[in-house]
Amino acid sequence: MKCDICGKSEQFGHNVSHSKRRTNHRWVANIQQAKIVKDGKSVRLTLCTRCLRTQQKLSQTV
Repeated sequence: MKCDICGKSEQFGHNVSHSKRRTNHRWVANIQQAKIVKDGKSVRLTLCTRCLRTQQKLSQTV
């Protein structure tokens, strides 16, 4: 899944053990589904938690 605002998604890399053996690993972004009111309509988006916090902060100040 991908964040609808910033485009953040999973990342790939290696787990490296003490003996330097590398195994594939996948890091998954914390993606949540949220309803956001836009132009008086409720829109469902998939957002990473950083964008979700930012949207909540912006809606409090407006």
